[in-house]
Amino acid sequence: METILRPLIVVGGSVLLTLVIGWATDLLLRKADGRHPETPLWGLLRRARVPYQIVLCSALLRGSYVEAGVFPEHGTAVGRTLSLALIGSAAWLVVRIAAAVVETSYSRYAHAHAERDPARVRRVRTQVSLIMRVVTAIVGVVAVASMLLTFPAMRAAGASLLASAGIIGIVAGVAAQSTLGNLFAGFQIAFGDMVRMGDTVVVDGEWGTVEEITLTYLTVRTWDERRITMPVSYFTSKPFENWSRGTPQMTGTVYWHLDHTAPLEAMRERLRDLLRQCPAWDGRSYNLTVTDTTPNTMEVRALVTAKDADDIWTVRVTVREGMIRWLADEHPYALPRINTAQAAPRPLHEDLPHARRSPDADADSHRSPDAGHHRPSDAGSRHFTQRPTKSRSR
Repeated sequence: METILRPLIVVGGSVLLTLVIGWATDLLLRKADGRHPETPLWGLLRRARVPYQIVLCSALLRGSYVEAGVFPEHGTAVGRTLSLALIGSAAWLVVRIAAAVVETSYSRYAHAHAERDPARVRRVRTQVSLIMRVVTAIVGVVAVASMLLTFPAMRAAGASLLASAGIIGIVAGVAAQSTLGNLFAGFQIAFGDMVRMGDTVVVDGEWGTVEEITLTYLTVRTWDERRITMPVSYFTSKPFENWSRGTPQMTGTVYWHLDHTAPLEAMRERLRDLLRQCPAWDGRSYNLTVTDTTPNTMEVRALVTAKDADDIWTVRVTVREGMIRWLADEHPYALPRINTAQAAPRPLHEDLPHARRSPDADADSHRSPDAGHHRPSDAGSRHFTQRPTKSRSR
């Protein structure tokens, strides 16, 4: 009977004690979160209650399973299993606590600087995201190494592994050259302030917003909601446009190809009216000038401003559409036209061959063939002179 009750008491007591401690800790965190709503730390720490309870339960069972006599014939396997669970849950708990602390620090910083310096907030967000990924990777590697060291065979192989660590490192470096390059490029992006999460960029002719930055790749969300994933080394080796670098304010251009008779002064007034009716215009400046001409049209350019890349797109399409509609209704002659008029025909006498002959040639054409001397006849023609006949007398 004792062999049955003791394992039940030990296991059940460990589980019950874990639930009680976990409930009490969660209650304390909830009360602290209610008393300090401006600090999200306590609410974020509540996300770690599951790994916290697993750590408690694993530690209690690991320390008492020998006295409990749970599966005495498999004591080594049970102890190793509980050790692995304890190491894994402890690593999980450390990652959750670190994430809560880092997220709390970022939230305070973002709340204090969001209005004054949004670009700096995005940079800090990028750095915090990459730091958390590095911390998670380090904790994961340490946890896996600790799990492996629980096996005696792995501890015996440790010396030989350390002896060959140099050769293995060289081989791994050559094999994972691109991966390591992306890894270091990720650190360069995070702390070099080249590109940040939320920046508006143009890469390979695609316009979009940086949505995610990891240690090896970067994701750009385009305007049509596509995702472009590329290695972070692209941003350290090739040029790209970052529209959010510095201040987010932007200047956009709108082009029209119009007839030379287009009313430029009226267009400037109409541009001013269109911008005043557009909420996306920031009111800084505007301009309308002729930038180029061709034999048939002229190129008219309007400069408009907005507070960021999204608003500049709205202003451009609004101005383009409004100006074309106004020209079509009020000044249709200003729109480009194709000349389809027929050319005037030449006088009829200019097409006749004899119209270019001299007057003397016309006079000669009315003379009789016997007048003047005869020119040599053409080949094959003969002229005979008729003489008077005489009668012969016999």
